[in-house]
Amino acid sequence: MNAAIKTSGASPATSLQLAALGIADSQQYLTFMLGTEVFAINILNIKEIIEYGQLTEVPRMPEFIRGVINLRGAVVPVIDLGARFGKQPTSLSRRTCVVIIEVEYEGEQQVVGVMVDAVNEVMDILPDQIEPAPNFGANIRADFIAGMGKVEGKFVIILNVSYVLSLEEIATLAAVGDAA
Repeated sequence: MNAAIKTSGASPATSLQLAALGIADSQQYLTFMLGTEVFAINILNIKEIIEYGQLTEVPRMPEFIRGVINLRGAVVPVIDLGARFGKQPTSLSRRTCVVIIEVEYEGEQQVVGVMVDAVNEVMDILPDQIEPAPNFGANIRADFIAGMGKVEGKFVIILNVSYVLSLEEIATLAAVGDAA
């Protein structure tokens, strides 16, 4: 289900900023829903997509860590992206999926599951269709946004997986939860 999208060109400064983020030629992104918003992750970070299934809750974890799953013998933590972004936790439906993602932590690849409301499609987004992350000011963090893709006249929030799933920050939050 690939889709080619055409929009107006980006400025040279935007292209340089995108190159600094590692967004070069046309790349493929998996788009998915969190509530009514459309998000995307570069498919190079994605290992697989599985149906939401049996999840084991782990006591004393931050609310956005829903638990762990057994993925072919490996214990994989599952993060609820809705809760991670400070929104309502994802409500379970027949379209709820877990996107299995690889993130680098201390030089090693770690596997993390991301719970989403629904997976849409894989699409190509050209660099000139991606605007840099907006600057919301000092009090609002936007470091989890790699860019804003313009798709059919609407924005798709392209996530910076390294920040959204920062295992160091998650460990810190878990430690704070333990202290409370």
